[in-house]
Amino acid sequence: MKIWIDADAAPRDVKEVIFRAADRLDIETVLVANSAQPIPKSAVTVRSVIVRQGANVADQYIVVHSQPGDLAITADIPLAAQLVDKKVAVIDPRGDEYNDSNIAARLSMRDFLDELRGTGAATGGAAPYNAKDKKAFAASFDRLLTKLIKQADQFK
Repeated sequence: MKIWIDADAAPRDVKEVIFRAADRLDIETVLVANSAQPIPKSAVTVRSVIVRQGANVADQYIVVHSQPGDLAITADIPLAAQLVDKKVAVIDPRGDEYNDSNIAARLSMRDFLDELRGTGAATGGAAPYNAKDKKAFAASFDRLLTKLIKQADQFK
């Protein structure tokens, strides 16, 4: 099992939560981004992959290299949809889990809002990331990671 981070837009707080867990549990973790990402020297199980510039290049790297049973962190709903189809567990930086039962609705809403923005409508944006979001992420991340570790142990 690996943890994949769509790292260009992942908040620093999210990365810190993941780095601590990866170190504590000895889980390989991969940050994928178009630019260099800082990694603490103590995070020995964490590595960074820099992909070339371009739309969705980092996303496609994660799709190609992830495996069923891995865990991915992304706010990118189209990427989440591809990963859910691949049986990769996915959560966003605010702690929302994407899965078979909700990804179609999330993707549909994302596409609808994208169309609205295309017409010039002001749809607003996400609220600034805050301590409540970090707490929600940490709780969801811990719950999902525990579940995935138990599943992986069953197949050993």
